[in-house]
Amino acid sequence: MDVVVIGSGVIGSSVAYEAAKAGARVTVLEAGRIGGGASATSFAWTNATGKRPQPYFALNVAGMRAHLDLAREFGHAPWFHQSGSIEWYSNKGDWDAQRDNSDLMRDWGYGVEWISKARLAELEPEIDHSAINNSPIVYYPEEGWVHPALYVAWLLRAAKERWNADIRPFCGAASIDVQNGAAKAVKTVDGSVYEADAIINCTGSWAAKGLDGVPSIPMASNMGILGFTLPIATTLRRQFHMDDLDVRPDGAGRLMIHKISVDSTVTEMQPLDPAGEQASLLLEAVQKVLPAVRKGDMESIRTIVRPIPSDNLTCSGWIPGVEGYYVAVTHSGVSIAPHLGKAVAQEVVGGQAHESLTDFRPDRFLAAKNGMGPRS
Repeated sequence: MDVVVIGSGVIGSSVAYEAAKAGARVTVLEAGRIGGGASATSFAWTNATGKRPQPYFALNVAGMRAHLDLAREFGHAPWFHQSGSIEWYSNKGDWDAQRDNSDLMRDWGYGVEWISKARLAELEPEIDHSAINNSPIVYYPEEGWVHPALYVAWLLRAAKERWNADIRPFCGAASIDVQNGAAKAVKTVDGSVYEADAIINCTGSWAAKGLDGVPSIPMASNMGILGFTLPIATTLRRQFHMDDLDVRPDGAGRLMIHKISVDSTVTEMQPLDPAGEQASLLLEAVQKVLPAVRKGDMESIRTIVRPIPSDNLTCSGWIPGVEGYYVAVTHSGVSIAPHLGKAVAQEVVGGQAHESLTDFRPDRFLAAKNGMGPRS
């Protein structure tokens, strides 16, 4: 079976790896650098915290467990850090919602621990307790984070070395050749044609732009900003989430910083100044928690478009009315990726529906329906 995967982010690389492992002859087409889209600038937090409804929560939990399985499969996982995460809110008005959420997460089988400041000091001694005051502190021990670029690199290297997958960067798809209601080939911007029994669109936010010949997926993607500090002498191992601030280690002493209120200062992809307004806002917020951070410590700051289907839920399945054309796009892609790769491979290569994707089909957006795609 010949499979073309469009897109090489965490979803595309996962799908390519699992499809190749399942026996397909896989070609990956990427418009730019490998893993260079949303995956390249992602907070990359593996979690299911606050995910609703329950099937979406379960999908994220399955992804978290699949990360552990993948690490065992490779024998090492330089991309994965299951270090846990810490959460608190300075506004007392948020405490009830925090407790309600943690209670529900525990009822659904998620790891939740309420910890004291003394326990926090054992876990992360560099966090300034004055930033916490009397706030309740939740520790989620099963959560972690991923280096998306390393994840993509290792999976695609394995797909190529073990199963001869063909990886083609700077080879953007332009259109899908549909004949008698069936997708037959992908035509790239340079005019090359790649025939396939199944075509899988893993282009994230670009799924809304569509490819000539096939329907697009309605998206509600939004803008984000991430800051990356200079190397700092810190022993911080776990990510923390305070109000609208998210901070985690990013290797070699660098910290990655996200603050929801800063996201709204940009409306399009653009270069940002590491000495500019957004960088200052991020650093000021972190300094209150980690005194080791200083003004001027920002090394780079980047904008990103987060891929979010219009109802905020994963969209994965055969496109109604176009046999052989499959779409896999989701927010929380880093959490879900290794599980979604297996599920999509089962559906595309194995020809069997995966139960975890039942509630996330494209036909909720597109009226016409068809059956499962091809199997060979």
